[in-house]
Amino acid sequence: MVVRVGVLALQGDVREHRRQLDELGAVTSLVRTDEDLERIDALVLPGGESTTMWRLARAVGLLEPLRAAIRAGMPAYGACAGMILLADRLDNGAPGQETVGGLDVSVRRNAFGRQVDSFETPLEFPVLGDPPATAVFIRAPWVDQAGPDVDVLATVAAGPATGKIVAVRQGPLLATSFHPELTADQRVHAFFLSMVKES
Repeated sequence: MVVRVGVLALQGDVREHRRQLDELGAVTSLVRTDEDLERIDALVLPGGESTTMWRLARAVGLLEPLRAAIRAGMPAYGACAGMILLADRLDNGAPGQETVGGLDVSVRRNAFGRQVDSFETPLEFPVLGDPPATAVFIRAPWVDQAGPDVDVLATVAAGPATGKIVAVRQGPLLATSFHPELTADQRVHAFFLSMVKES
């Protein structure tokens, strides 16, 4: 089965996500318009700057089509800023900040700190199996609260953020606080493609 995956291409780590998906056999394209959305089976919302993505999506008329696609059941994966965009609620959003929504979670922007606080760590991610995932956190969010239909896939195991939720799934939606596209580990993207095929 050929899976057509679009990568939201308003800002952020577009090329890196597309490379991993192409290497895993997906047919990828860039999503900048509502017409682009109509040609794909699934969507990746990349890491980047969530407020910039939201403002650009609003400016080009893409925010409502994105919301409609998610409501209609399109599988989507959000990494870092993409997690923020998929969240139903923001605990510390910028003034007026909107999201695409779909995930019954509350997300805290920049929860791990500023750019200088970025770090990389092994992360137990049971659905991916062994070894632990290499998780790159860059001005990353975390999930403060997850609704009853949300599966928590990974939490921080040590340090001041111990127990914080950094990967979730709800039906056809997947989100991580970290950036798997910046590593050689393709298991998160492969897991997402398996979700797309299931749906």
